Amino acid sequence: MSVRFRTRYALALSNRSLCDSVRVDRSEMVDIAGRRVESGRSSSRFVAKVSAYVALTKPRIIELLLVTTVPAMMLAARGLPSVGLLAATLVGGSLAAGSANALNCYYDRDIDAIMMRTKNRPLNHSLVSPRSAFVFGVVLGGLSLTWLWLTTNALSAVLAAAAIIFYVLVYTMLLKRRTSQNIVWGGAAGCMPVLIGWTAVTGRLAWAPVVLFLIVFLWTPPHFWALAMQFKQDYAAARVPMLPVVATEAFVTGRIVAYSWAMVATSLLLWPAARTGPLYAVAAAGLGVVFLREAYALRRRVRQGRATESARLFHLSITYLSLLFLVVALENVVPPAWR
Repeated sequence: MSVRFRTRYALALSNRSLCDSVRVDRSEMVDIAGRRVESGRSSSRFVAKVSAYVALTKPRIIELLLVTTVPAMMLAARGLPSVGLLAATLVGGSLAAGSANALNCYYDRDIDAIMMRTKNRPLNHSLVSPRSAFVFGVVLGGLSLTWLWLTTNALSAVLAAAAIIFYVLVYTMLLKRRTSQNIVWGGAAGCMPVLIGWTAVTGRLAWAPVVLFLIVFLWTPPHFWALAMQFKQDYAAARVPMLPVVATEAFVTGRIVAYSWAMVATSLLLWPAARTGPLYAVAAAGLGVVFLREAYALRRRVRQGRATESARLFHLSITYLSLLFLVVALENVVPPAWR
């Protein structure tokens, strides 16, 4: 065999080996890319699933509930409670609220699918199955009660259980679809965090937390009716008899004004009931004037046949409650000379 032939043969073998190597490398690269895509998809599905479960708890509502819990604890402690107790109460309260909200989503999934405001909730898009949502809500409830019992006291755990039961059984299942007074009485569940926070610190109830409870109780109808006025077509389509659906706007705004007066008057009662300082009294009066002014403005717009713009009162109501309870907190941390 000539030298030239052997050389050509060796080159051919070398090129064939190189081609085979390239094919293997390409195959491996395609396989690796495929695994990465699948891993990315799995990761995205996991994140979407976790986000769906979080959405079931209605985090925005939980935030508002916690805004009332911390100041109630500070008022009970006449200062800052221990960090451990504060954290334990907030965790337990968040779990309890998440439980009630998840069970509400489970029961109301039929009307949530109809309403524009709630159509994007997880159960409407099969991100979570109804059974899983129910189990999730029950587990959260069990965890919250156990946690509060072990880290705070039995009374706080019992109050959390009452809040969950009242919101799910009384409001969601009994009142919401049957009476226009649903939010009036059903809103009591949203007032429970102030009692839970107070009892976590003191282990007993008193007049001061009862006044805080009543403030939130009387605040709830104007707050929610202002929202329901904006979405009354949604509630009508779902056959939920919210007051703005079954009554005229003039009647609804009249009730909003009446509840607003009762709320402001009750907020001033906290001054003698809890022996707060003049800082709270001035702030409660000033915030009350602002709230009443917007409530009357809403009623005036309705009477004049103008656009109601009820969302203005809805958003203001959140600011009002947040600032009022912020002042309650500040009263118990600022030096007496500054109050």
